[in-house]
Amino acid sequence: MVTTDHQTRIQALLDEIFDADTGIYQQRGFQRRVGFGKRPALIHIDLANAWTRPGHAFSCEGMDTIIPAVQKLNDAGRAKGIPVVYTTTAYTNVDGAHPDTGLWHLKIPVEQLRVGDPAVEIDSRIEPAPGEQVIVKKRASAFHGTYLAGFLRARGVDTVILTGVTMCGCVRHSCEDAIAEGFRPIVVREAVGDRVPGVVEWNLFDIDAKFGDVESLATVVEYLGSIDPMA
Repeated sequence: MVTTDHQTRIQALLDEIFDADTGIYQQRGFQRRVGFGKRPALIHIDLANAWTRPGHAFSCEGMDTIIPAVQKLNDAGRAKGIPVVYTTTAYTNVDGAHPDTGLWHLKIPVEQLRVGDPAVEIDSRIEPAPGEQVIVKKRASAFHGTYLAGFLRARGVDTVILTGVTMCGCVRHSCEDAIAEGFRPIVVREAVGDRVPGVVEWNLFDIDAKFGDVESLATVVEYLGSIDPMA
């Protein structure tokens, strides 16, 4: 268990680093804004039980903040009819030749992420509504080897609002691939998490400098309230 005092010390060190790094980035022309588009989608990354509930190897911190934030985003997004997409990570054969894990099983305990296991099901507190997409991915990015980009283009989406875990892994790689695929990535500060103290703050800072915009929950909810309903 990470103590509050430990978190405070880490945050103080990160603030000092960020203050210095902001100057470097700004001098070199980084930290520009991609901004919001007109047709967004919500992409919830790996908010399945193995990550959102305690007692798993993949369990992440901060769910008391992340889950309510996602609920608010879903309410605001569904009211405008925007696409809501969930991802989970799961494998069909974790005991044999690892055909769908590639080499990732050499690094992480994929044996705990089996297709059909309740651990890889989306957390019931933020369960998908009928018709919403649940994509089972095999790699960190929600885009890698999935139909996500094609689905979003077919719906005319220009902006992806990203939530979920982990900030240093699947959320980050999804953000990087989103901008590479031509979508405007918006990461919701209160709706992302990780397992290790400091990782969230560092990756939010770095992503905001180079790959997407980090925005507050209030700002994103206000934006969703301002857009025209999507057909």
